Amino acid sequence: MWIEEFGPVFIQEPDDVIFPLDSDEKKVVMHCEARGNPPPTYSWYINGTEVDAEADYRYSFIDGNLIITNASEVTDYGKYQCKAENSFGTVLSRDGTLQFAYLGAFSGKARGGVSVREGQGVVLMCTPPPHSPEIIYSWVFNEFPSFVAEDSRRFISQDTGNLYISKVQPSDVGSYICLVKNTVTNARVLSPPTPLTLKTDGVMGEYEPKIEVHFPTSVLAAKGVTVRLECFALGNPVPTITWRKINGNIPKKARLRKSQAVLEIPNIQLEDSGTYECKAENPRGGTAFKGHLQVYTLPQWVRMINDTQMDSGEKLQWECKATGRPRPTYRWLRNGLPLTSQADSGMYQCVAENKYGAVYSNAELKILASAPVFIPNPIRVIATLGKDVSLECKPRASPKPRIAWKRGDRRIQPNKRYSSALETFIFISPSTDEGNYVCRAENQLGSAELTAILSFVLPEAMRVELTPARVEVTVGESVVLSCKATHDTSLDVAFQWFFNQKPINFQQDGGHFEYIQTVRVRVRSSTVDLMIRSILLKHAGKYGCRAQTSADTVFTEAELLVRGPPGPPGVVIVEEITDTTATLSWTRGLDNHSPISTYNVQARSPFSLGWQTVKTDPVTGDMESAIAVELNPWVEYEFRVVATNAIGTGDPSAPSRAVRTKEAVPSVAPANVSGGNGRRHELVISWEPVSEEFQNGEGFGYIVAFRANGTRGWKEKMVTSADSTTYKYRDETFPPLTPFEVKVGVYNNKGDGPFSSVVVIHSAEGEPREAPSDVRAYSISSSEIRVTWKPPNPEPGRPRGYEVLQILCLCVTVKNETSMVLTGLEGNSLYRITVKAFNSIGHGPATAAVTAKTRKTPPAQPPANLIWIQEGNNVSLSWDPVKAKDNESDVIGYMVLLKQEGRGHNQVTRTINPSTVLSLPEGGTYIIEVRALSEGGDGAVSSQIRLVTSSGTHKATDF
Repeated sequence: MWIEEFGPVFIQEPDDVIFPLDSDEKKVVMHCEARGNPPPTYSWYINGTEVDAEADYRYSFIDGNLIITNASEVTDYGKYQCKAENSFGTVLSRDGTLQFAYLGAFSGKARGGVSVREGQGVVLMCTPPPHSPEIIYSWVFNEFPSFVAEDSRRFISQDTGNLYISKVQPSDVGSYICLVKNTVTNARVLSPPTPLTLKTDGVMGEYEPKIEVHFPTSVLAAKGVTVRLECFALGNPVPTITWRKINGNIPKKARLRKSQAVLEIPNIQLEDSGTYECKAENPRGGTAFKGHLQVYTLPQWVRMINDTQMDSGEKLQWECKATGRPRPTYRWLRNGLPLTSQADSGMYQCVAENKYGAVYSNAELKILASAPVFIPNPIRVIATLGKDVSLECKPRASPKPRIAWKRGDRRIQPNKRYSSALETFIFISPSTDEGNYVCRAENQLGSAELTAILSFVLPEAMRVELTPARVEVTVGESVVLSCKATHDTSLDVAFQWFFNQKPINFQQDGGHFEYIQTVRVRVRSSTVDLMIRSILLKHAGKYGCRAQTSADTVFTEAELLVRGPPGPPGVVIVEEITDTTATLSWTRGLDNHSPISTYNVQARSPFSLGWQTVKTDPVTGDMESAIAVELNPWVEYEFRVVATNAIGTGDPSAPSRAVRTKEAVPSVAPANVSGGNGRRHELVISWEPVSEEFQNGEGFGYIVAFRANGTRGWKEKMVTSADSTTYKYRDETFPPLTPFEVKVGVYNNKGDGPFSSVVVIHSAEGEPREAPSDVRAYSISSSEIRVTWKPPNPEPGRPRGYEVLQILCLCVTVKNETSMVLTGLEGNSLYRITVKAFNSIGHGPATAAVTAKTRKTPPAQPPANLIWIQEGNNVSLSWDPVKAKDNESDVIGYMVLLKQEGRGHNQVTRTINPSTVLSLPEGGTYIIEVRALSEGGDGAVSSQIRLVTSSGTHKATDF
């Protein structure tokens, strides 16, 4: 069987890849696959340079794919392009970018503290480590996992990672740690802590806003992405952020996040371009920032080039056209190289590109050039007596040949009985016209002749029967149509199947249609079948069978009806909208030969996970309207309708236009009301904020109500920010750990909503009132003193740690440890030490001072005159004793250190005598050092002995 040969056509081209550097796989695969006959071969280019797999073992090819082992960002980052080629030509793929995902570590260098006045604004720098691609920033307050909550006063920029506090409060004092997370690998790292303290020289007065965070003056964004514009200001009082679009309206789809510090525009389109302004205001004044948003698009094809065959010498005109912003430019390639003016056979590519990307349109051009050839030759034509007959002359040839007919030696000229066209000779057929006819075809490459042998018969008329003539089936079933032709036995019959008057392409539709060759041949009849498998709705229609002999052609049709799920209903219209209902109407879709039984109404909003069924009264198949109920107020909805019949559920209608339900009083109270901690005389109340889905209208906020246990009447405070999660009440008249009944309610412009259930929350504890007890201090070396104590009575303030004070330093414990080793002290010195407890509220009283004296310093004289004798694997070692001076600690023994070069193993031997025996493993080079030991610590180290395993007696020498 002859199989068409053709040039390469891409099935899969390289995609953009982000590869994690810490992946266990350690291999990157860039995909490329093309079909072609002969099968294509492949090569790859990295940043325009061809990959040489033989020169670099890290590269290998599997089929068309490029495999990179031990990929490195330094050598492998960039753009990859695949080239596929066979004997018909070469094509280049689109570019695929390989990036690497990684997250480095923060510098371990300690960060300096930041000290500001109360009421002043502050910026804490994150300074993230090297990373790729994007990272997400958050901040830890004091200890993990206590995260900084963002509100109108605090903001974390996802551009820089910096933490901004517009107005510092005493509760902000503490330690801040920047946490970054890689969006691809999910790896997380923590920065060193940045301490934030308050100055004691007064409180910062009110001042006008200063915008510290803003988006660039020119923002470029790709069509379809989500754009996030940041704007945050420092100021006292805390500034309010507002947004507007100059000479236009902010898109309805836009959302304000993080107390309006972020304007988020999803699925950005060209019409969203423009100048956006954020404004920060407080009672002291205001300031604004403007930036221009420009949307770009990658090139997209409007008109592409197609495979073309041409005769040699003909003129070719190809046109390709693409849209894009900026407007694309074009270039042409032939077999992967820039096009010259000459057009020859090969693979052609039109490349449309702008600075954001490129698209490729591919086509094969075949230039035909051949002398005429007739297949088959000769041909026999049996015609019906009395009917017109045509003889065809269609050679394979390029360019097109000149055609001439003759009978015998006489050239046939057109007349009333004969007419000739380029490829066909037609004449009226008396029996005397039987005989041999010769067609001669000739072009500049050669010539050929075809002999047509014509004879006439007087056959019976052919009859064709197609069964069944009408059939009903259900989607998914199969059916066989049978076409039977009764004809003259001397004639061959050819069949062709049609669907809605068009010939069936069995190669293209082979998944559903199968042409079954003649299955029954009897005298004077032939039968062929059409099998239609796994029927779809689109297969409904009229099927025709055409039977043809040289004498006759007969066509007949049968009808196929397909029952299936309903088609999509027509346009959904929102007739009326209230706070919780929507009245909808639609038009009926196709029932597909099975009556519609019910309709189902679905809705989606910015808060739903896709489309969800909404509650309605039952909607039967004869209805075209419904009322959706139990919707949430002040939420934007889209609606669609789905029809169902006995066969199944059909495709949904197109969505309705987006509509917003009316406002209503809030109906959902905050959840998880809790609190506690805080500073002295503070009642801290926190809650889980109510989702925007349940805020039910504009002007949403919280009502915080509280009262001391056993008292009457509630204090109520308004919290106007919908994103708020905390309220702090300060009153110096109530004692620490006072129990309060607390509830949190909601409100909006329509009125007050429900309160949460009442919970009991204690006010902040006080500072420790008592000093630790049983303080003891004793020396453990010439530079260290250990201090121990017992904790004080925890009421009313529970200690979070302790401060140990001596003349040289203020040392702080972590958590509730009750011991500490003071280091870096001077030898043979007396120290006075006090201890006091502290918590987040303040410090308790100090203990009475205790004293401790450090021990004398260790001997400064190192062991000297080292002598060693080696016998096999044993080394006998001796040295002169070390004598301590009067101001040094007495020698209590010696420490011998044996190290083997090239290995991390060390062997330590302690002895009270100035000699010892060491055991050496077989082979190796060894280093020996000796120190004196004393109560004051380790003495000075001796000179080193370096030896290779061998026997003999040597005196130690310096090394």
